[in-house]
Amino acid sequence: MMGSDYDVVVIGAGLAGLETARRLGERGLRVLLADAKHSVDRAVHTTGIFVRRTLEDFELPEECLGPPVSRVVLYSPAGRALPLESPRTEYRVGRMGLLYRQMLEGCVAAGVEWAPATRFAGVLDDGERSIVLLDRGASGRTVRTRWIVGADGATSQVGHALGLSENREWIVGVEEVFRIPSSEVPAFHCWLDPVLAPGYLAWVVADGEEIHLGTGGYADRFRPAEALRAFRARVEDRFGVRGRVADERRGGRIPVGGVLPRIACARGLVVGDAAGSVSPLTAGGLDPCIRLSALAARVTAEFLETGDPSVLRAYSGDAFRRRFRSRLMLRRALGAIRSPLLAELGCAAMRTPLLRPLASHVFFGRGSFPDTGEERGYTPLHRRDPAAATETDERKAVA
Repeated sequence: MMGSDYDVVVIGAGLAGLETARRLGERGLRVLLADAKHSVDRAVHTTGIFVRRTLEDFELPEECLGPPVSRVVLYSPAGRALPLESPRTEYRVGRMGLLYRQMLEGCVAAGVEWAPATRFAGVLDDGERSIVLLDRGASGRTVRTRWIVGADGATSQVGHALGLSENREWIVGVEEVFRIPSSEVPAFHCWLDPVLAPGYLAWVVADGEEIHLGTGGYADRFRPAEALRAFRARVEDRFGVRGRVADERRGGRIPVGGVLPRIACARGLVVGDAAGSVSPLTAGGLDPCIRLSALAARVTAEFLETGDPSVLRAYSGDAFRRRFRSRLMLRRALGAIRSPLLAELGCAAMRTPLLRPLASHVFFGRGSFPDTGEERGYTPLHRRDPAAATETDERKAVA
């Protein structure tokens, strides 16, 4: 059955999809937001670490953020610690389920139609508009749209259907979340261990209210679930989680090849992980996600208003990739460390006065993603009564 016409169809209701959809709705465009999940707060993938640069440039709801974190401790495979302190708040862990619910409320308030439990099944071109095929359980739906946005993750079906660049390099992360108070000084603990986390890190983020315990690495070099069990056994007594059942398990692919070269065409674009907008070195994606989503919304609105193809030049991954050359080089270096002895030596070098500033720069620097011109003076999330967060997504769903 042929459905309604839209200006934009956004596939995926994670941070990127929610942010892009709301901004487009606020510009007066008719937007459909679809996601395979029944509720946006289910199956959250990200740890949800917001860095200082995001906290300074965007106004995030206080109730959606954990306590400030200003301390990082980097551990060698043998457990030798390198503590790094900052005089400023460097990180806050987002309460992502609550945040996503608030963002969805912002979308609905902006006139966005919400289609939960709806999967992207393909897109066709009728010469004037795109025909988007959507599956919802046993039924299907077809809608016509002027533009499609893929916010559907590292292996984007939308990006593939539009002939855009695709992620070829990623790591796999898995973590457990415990909602328990901690007497630890709020800190981001990172283990550089090529056995537990080949090409990346194992981590414990303890902010006093929640403990996130996880590991990540190249999928062809370890078994994530087994590595997580081994890592938990190593640290569970220290962080008080022995015998506790995790309140939540998260996991998924994280692209680490940098922003993809071709992320837009005359029919649509991709954002977030689908565009590779993740720091190649740290695998941090929330700051790049918000910034690129803001740019995506502006470029989309201007292109639909003018029809001028030159507008799309502002949304080219090639320009962003130049900013990531050093981080891509460090990504290659980190990925090449396969020996625990070599990792031990590297950690020892970082504890020296010569290289300690480099470690501080990696964890406390502001170079996660270039400014897009959309940041200052803009509140990215719909502001409303926090008590309304208890409403369910289903009550706001549009059939």
